Amino acid sequence: MMLCRPYDGCVPLAVTATDPLLLPQAQALATRLGLNLAPEVAELLLVLTPERLELREANSRTGPVLVDFSAQRAVSRRSGPRLEVARAVGVKRGHRPTVLDATAGLGQDAFALAALGCCVTMIERHPVVAALLADGLARAQRDPELAMVAARLQLIVGDALELMRQPATSRPEAVLLDPMYPHRSKQALPKKELRLFRRLVGDDLDADALLDAALALATRRVAVKRPRHAPPLAGRQPSAVILGKTTRFDLYLL
Repeated sequence: MMLCRPYDGCVPLAVTATDPLLLPQAQALATRLGLNLAPEVAELLLVLTPERLELREANSRTGPVLVDFSAQRAVSRRSGPRLEVARAVGVKRGHRPTVLDATAGLGQDAFALAALGCCVTMIERHPVVAALLADGLARAQRDPELAMVAARLQLIVGDALELMRQPATSRPEAVLLDPMYPHRSKQALPKKELRLFRRLVGDDLDADALLDAALALATRRVAVKRPRHAPPLAGRQPSAVILGKTTRFDLYLL
């Protein structure tokens, strides 16, 4: 069965389990997502294991995609406040802004910010990606070393464009956007997460509209993560730019 929405890649997808004892849970997950337990007809598999939930390519030796905040913790500890995303959302000595990560994905940026002390609300609209993120967050909440960081993360499953346009009782200081990158012109394959995600979710065709909604919602700034040489969203020139090796953050200061 395929999940097809305007932002989906519409790839045949199914749920399965590595242990027969997990089949009832797998069936419940499949029902919730509107999928089948039919891995023989799927190109992508959402696999339930005794330890975690994984996204795999059928008939491929490529490793699984999953949310593992324990691995992300080591990266955050090494980089700390020097992280480009931290500078992008306005982390400063003695100040940790409230952040809305409107395109959460696997949650790496959100976790890095939470590890620095920011309270981050994550929005993910693709139900399969959201299921992976919810699984990783639940495991982090059970880990004594990660529970404090996980407590600063909130996951909302829904369309960020619709949610940001709704009247809000509390507005975040910063909104972080990381829409699906434009197709590459080079032949080299992007890293496995991006390649699998492009197959799963397709392109973010409403990225320009997301920027407008974010600018109306944030109280201080909007940070947009882009490929280093990609044009700015909606052709809107940023107030400032933070350059990385392969990516950049376009900052819109309010």
